[in-house]
Amino acid sequence: MPTYPIVEIFHSVQGEGFHSGVPHVFVRFGNCNLRCEWCDTDFMTFEEMELEEIVDRVISFECDRVIFTGGEPAMQDLETIGNRMKAHGIHLSIESNGTIPIDPVIDWICISPKDQLYPNVSIKQRTGDELKVVYCGQDMAMYDEYREGFQHNFIQPCYIEEDSVEQNGVNFRVVEELVKNSPGWRLSLQTHKWMGVL
Repeated sequence: MPTYPIVEIFHSVQGEGFHSGVPHVFVRFGNCNLRCEWCDTDFMTFEEMELEEIVDRVISFECDRVIFTGGEPAMQDLETIGNRMKAHGIHLSIESNGTIPIDPVIDWICISPKDQLYPNVSIKQRTGDELKVVYCGQDMAMYDEYREGFQHNFIQPCYIEEDSVEQNGVNFRVVEELVKNSPGWRLSLQTHKWMGVL
């Protein structure tokens, strides 16, 4: 039976992007092919869990929406776990850096490219439902070629836990102005961090 590196599985409300406010079960995988400085996951600390144990844990929450996140979830065998989840009527979303093509078993694809940190890394997933850019001062023109492949385009302030409230407030105001002056982009905020929930 296949196993997967699991950091955590929890039931919460999506705090950012298009599905903000919608309850989901989050399956957070370990391992990642990038090392983003603002990542809020210790993706190298995980336990190997068997497929059926993961599925049982997910269905115990009685929620029909799952988000595969990480780490980088596209590194995993999503076809196998995805089909087992779908047998229970579960809608599958993914949050990925886009460097690995996403398995078609996924219903909703959210790509958050990291070009600003890794200019030599190629984005292979150029289509999906949601493009979510974490803004760290980069030239947003670098995403013009991606936008047409996605139905919803979001800019999200870079929220760093150790930063002061004042500094994060500056980040939010800068992104607010950016969104106001960038047609076709919408604002995404990590409301779960403000609320102190997972």
